[in-house]
Amino acid sequence: MPHPLSPRFRPRVAALTVFAVLLPALLAGCGEDDRKEDLTEQKLDWKACPAPSEAQGGGTSPSPLPGGRGEWSCATMKAPLNWDEPEGDTIDIALIRARSSGAASERIGSLIFNFGGPGGSGVTALPAFGEDYATLRTRYDLVSFDPRGVGRSAPVTCQNDQQLDAYFQQDATPDDSAERTELMDITKEFNAACEKNSERILPHVRTTDAARDLDLMRQILGDEKLHYFGISYGTELGGVYAHLFPKKVGRAVFDAVVDPTQDAEQGSLGQARGFQLALDNYAEHCVSQTQECPVGDSAQDVKDRIAKLLKDLDGSPVPGLFPRELTQTAATNGIVQALYSQDFWDFLTDGLEQAYDGDGTILMLLSDSMNGRRENGEYNNLVAANISINCADDKPRYSPADVQRRLPGFRAVSGLFGDYLAWGLIGCTDWAVPGAADHPQVNAPGADPILVIGNTGDPATPYEGARRMAQALGEGVGVELTYRGQGHGAYDSGNKCVQDAVHGYLLDGKVPAAGTVCS
Repeated sequence: MPHPLSPRFRPRVAALTVFAVLLPALLAGCGEDDRKEDLTEQKLDWKACPAPSEAQGGGTSPSPLPGGRGEWSCATMKAPLNWDEPEGDTIDIALIRARSSGAASERIGSLIFNFGGPGGSGVTALPAFGEDYATLRTRYDLVSFDPRGVGRSAPVTCQNDQQLDAYFQQDATPDDSAERTELMDITKEFNAACEKNSERILPHVRTTDAARDLDLMRQILGDEKLHYFGISYGTELGGVYAHLFPKKVGRAVFDAVVDPTQDAEQGSLGQARGFQLALDNYAEHCVSQTQECPVGDSAQDVKDRIAKLLKDLDGSPVPGLFPRELTQTAATNGIVQALYSQDFWDFLTDGLEQAYDGDGTILMLLSDSMNGRRENGEYNNLVAANISINCADDKPRYSPADVQRRLPGFRAVSGLFGDYLAWGLIGCTDWAVPGAADHPQVNAPGADPILVIGNTGDPATPYEGARRMAQALGEGVGVELTYRGQGHGAYDSGNKCVQDAVHGYLLDGKVPAAGTVCS
């Protein structure tokens, strides 16, 4: 499934970084014996789920469970605002659950999902894709959550909907000093709004904080070990959890794997390469069809025409969704969103055809989807949460001069996406909270095996990251599986080989052979 990414505000490209210098007492459980109120003893009050909040993306309450048997239920978990002061203030963490459909005697426990982002609402994502995990539900309660700072879990708020519309219309690839100044100004305005409106939560949305929330969740749900399915950024969260609590890792799967060895710049560069590969594959696919490709006569012609479109839009936007226009930035966002999944390639073709005729509707709809904007003009808090988590985790801060020095390297990797991703590096400049580290710590000696799945055609989390994650987790922990396919992630591609491997491990404890390849 696609996962939102916005290079406009420093994308979720490589690993978020985490605070690695931790007191042993924190790693062991934050001094639970001395806590005035032992949060591990709290009882969750599961009820029918309300309609999603605006921060979660709005809409209606989740539909009945697949097959019409039972309903989704929701609850709120209390967690420390500051894990360094576990007896202090608390925040609410929103959870959703579907009880196991199988016999009670066959139930293994809870399987907790994180679908990525960072900044995506798990409370809305799990019901949306619940049918895809029906087999896993035969032996697990399926559980997901809004990580801190996201959705209903102490959400970060920054700018209002009208301000966000202006934010995303801004030129994200400046060509001269005036445009660079304007880009920096609008970035500073956004970051200042986050500090003003969310000062209390901003220092406490690091991935290490979310990992500690996961362990609290495990205990409250009654599981001896954490059974976990992490996708995209969720693989980084899972890796950080395994590092902090290696003996508490149960059966875990990482899909669409973040490379934990890279800093922000290396990750952005890798993603520029990944989206260029996806575009190359899209162009080749389009011209290989028996029906004539409507957006180019050859693969190179497809890419050349896209490059010309973006160049033309830089100076002359076309009508998009009234009153907004399709700018160069919005069109690039839309193309990137469509490259997340081969299922979206037909939409990309339609959107390009339309844009060549002066109508930016489809590409703008794709861009809005990536940025968390609904048709009614309301934004969820994906943008605010994504930036906040990235900037709290990532230590490096980049100036416009830093980016300009790096542009040749980015352009060498991708003439189409290089500038776009390079300028995304300034998103954390002047952020109120210092970043924690260059990259996350995920080594987890002594942990149970973790199945790590890499997709050779993944644009957002390039394939090489899976091997590096498996190696970083440690010998006997990371077990790599390769899927030769397209799009972001492997399990939801429907590939039987991949799904059999995942089911074999999560349901029956059978670890596939390291180096298994699925086509």
